[in-house]
Formats: sequence, C-alpha cells, structure tokens
Amino acid sequence: MNLKTFLAMLRRDAHVARRNFVTLLVQTLLQPMFFVFIFGRVMTASGLMSMQYKMLLLPGIIALSMLMSGIMAVAMPLVAEFQFSREIEDRLLAPMEIEWLAVEKVVAGMIQALAAGLVVLPTAWLVMGRVSLSTDHLALFVALAMLVSCLTAAMGLTLGCSVGQTQIGLMFSLVLAPMIFFGCTYYPWKTLDAFPWLQRAVLVNPVVYASEGLRGAFVPQYPHLSVYVVMSALVLFNGAFLSFGMRQFRRKAIG
Repeated sequence: MNLKTFLAMLRRDAHVARRNFVTLLVQTLLQPMFFVFIFGRVMTASGLMSMQYKMLLLPGIIALSMLMSGIMAVAMPLVAEFQFSREIEDRLLAPMEIEWLAVEKVVAGMIQALAAGLVVLPTAWLVMGRVSLSTDHLALFVALAMLVSCLTAAMGLTLGCSVGQTQIGLMFSLVLAPMIFFGCTYYPWKTLDAFPWLQRAVLVNPVVYASEGLRGAFVPQYPHLSVYVVMSALVLFNGAFLSFGMRQFRRKAIG
C-alpha cells in the first residue's frame, strides 16, 4: 500500500463530505428522526406505547442511521463513478493496488457511519426527551460501533459494485427496506417469539445483530441476543461482505 496516496484519497473524500455536510446530515437523520418523533414522542406521550419503548427504540435507530449512512456513502458514489462520471478511472491510475482503493472507500464509509450514529444520540434526546441508557458497557459499544460501521460500509461496497444505475430504486425497495423492517430496528428480536419461523428467518439479516448488539450495550436489562452471538455474527458478515465486495470491485475495475 502507498500510504501517502491512500491518505490523500481519504482526505479528498473527507473534503467532499464537508462540502455536502448539510445534505448528508438531512439524508442521514430525516427518516430516523421521523420514526423517533412518532414512536418515541407522540405514541409514548399519548399513552399508546409504554415510555420504556423509547429505550428499546433508540439503539435500533442508531443502527438504522449507521446502516443508511454507511451504505449511501459507499454505494452511491461507486454507482456513479463506475457507470456515469467514470471518475473511478482516474483513481485506478493511482500508484497502489486496486484492492486498497476499495479499502479506502470502506474506511471513508465507516467514518461517515460512525459520525451518523453519534449524531443520533443528542438529536434523539432533543426529540424524545431524556432517555436512560446504560454507560456500563462503553467498551462493548465502541467495539460494536466499529464492527457495525465496517459492516455498513462493506455492504455499500458490495451493492455499489453489484447494481446498475437503473437498479438503484430496486436496491432500496428489494434490499434495504426488508433489511430495515426485518432487522429488529424498531422492536427487539424477542418480540418475534409469536412467529417462530420469522424469528429464525431474520437471523440471516445482518442488521438484526447490529440492532440487538447496540441494545445489549445500552439497555442490557431488557432481553436481547447474546453478545457473543452478536459479535461472532458481525465478524462473519464483515468478512463475507468485504471479501465479496472487493472481488466485485476488482472485477468491475479491470472489466
């Protein structure tokens, strides 16, 4: 790896993100904040839902924000650069291996996903009011945040190198929407006990482990998937998406 070139590309992506900061902020927070306001404020204040639901909802919203930010930060530029602007051709001339260019994309996406997850916390408190979250597992939260941010960026790499420009709409409706709604972002995995077949089926969804892991870090007093299961699953999904995504990236770059 040419470290100087790698850092220069990372600085370039950071500069682009700063220039589009307002757009990225709205894109990242708008949908999660709608759900936070309706389910965490309106429904609980009216008595239709328990006030405790806010504590179960917030970790899932953090996972959702990281998911959307990490995927969008990597997938959308890749779709444009490979099929529209062809800007990727200039980057491929950089003095480093093709795989490191993919790694740079993933690192840039991880940074944006981490920032999105951290921004959600104070914003959600402003919308919902103070939420009692545990601070006894900060090390676990940091580890989970790194794994989840890597997962979302690796998923973005895979999707960005696998879908065409005309298939972006299908990516949202057929891939992201089911992953979100069946990813335990708005409800704990334990609530699916009434649907045993569905409870087992959703375990193939990596978003489940992101949501449940963050619940285990922030509200460990409520039922959640085992931390060991969550960490193991996230490591496996990270490896799978990174491996496949980098293989797809190389195929498209030299194809």
